[in-house]
Amino acid sequence: MPAGHGEWQTYDIIFTAPKFGEDGSLVSAARVTVIQKRVLVQNNVELKGETVYIGQPKYTKHGEKEALVLQDHGCLVSYRNIWVREL
Repeated sequence: MPAGHGEWQTYDIIFTAPKFGEDGSLVSAARVTVIQKRVLVQNNVELKGETVYIGQPKYTKHGEKEALVLQDHGCLVSYRNIWVREL
């Protein structure tokens, strides 16, 4: 079994949403900082757009606030104690 299998993981994720111009063009890319179990693992990383199954990520203009989407890869996953706070 992989390390940490069956154990709860903790993450702090700081996300900065992308900004779009009136014409739908990208003004500034999304950025993310991730801290896992109090260890910085990603620091202010620029995201290249929406994750796609095949092909390169790309941006499509959307509203300022969108739904939070959690992803798994076919393994049993449980989530608990999720807080979203606007900074």
